[in-house]
Amino acid sequence: MRGIDPSRIRAICFDIDGTLADTDDQAVLFAGRMLSHPLKLLAPHHDSAVLARRLVMVVEGPINFAIDLADSLMLDEVVRPALEMFDRWRRGGSGTAPALIPGVETLVVSLAQRYALAIVTTRGDERTRRFLRDSRLDRFFEAVITARSTRRTKPHAEPVLRAAAVLGVPVEACLIVGDTTVDIRSGHAAGAQTVGVLCGFGERQELERAGADSILTTTADLASLLSQP
Repeated sequence: MRGIDPSRIRAICFDIDGTLADTDDQAVLFAGRMLSHPLKLLAPHHDSAVLARRLVMVVEGPINFAIDLADSLMLDEVVRPALEMFDRWRRGGSGTAPALIPGVETLVVSLAQRYALAIVTTRGDERTRRFLRDSRLDRFFEAVITARSTRRTKPHAEPVLRAAAVLGVPVEACLIVGDTTVDIRSGHAAGAQTVGVLCGFGERQELERAGADSILTTTADLASLLSQP
């Protein structure tokens, strides 16, 4: 990894799930609780928590795609029950909004004083706006790029290019922060710098292979990284 050049950065684009919101671990815990007995029967010699995480990683992409496709077709009333069920699953079976990654609220408040901030997510509009509203972070983000904002979603460059255009900064002045390889690949395809975080589903080796310029244990560590000369 070559590291980032903080002096170039004028804008920061964040993913949501596993980057700002602690939804991924909640989903794993919920899946582990619900499937602990079947998993023990099917794979008695394997760690059920590890199997639950792999299961969530496998099903999350297609579910997100299906829900966001319906959202993009503006089938709001049709997709609403699925949205509520999926969000409940992502929250670990509770009715509460997903918790923020520890330290994220303080980080966002601080960064908003120095950088233009954007959301770049594969969520649909409704779920994205609801998360930002519920977490009270909406006022800090000048651009919100969702699955409905562009023709192609991450890992393509288009969402990052759109965020840069809305913010009015060159894409080379953007930093992309996310927990999966699609975030890193999207950022690099657009020409932005990238930071991978390990507080979601991404693992260090795969983020390195995707070309992350830097990797942090958690999103809250970004403040320290940006303060380095």
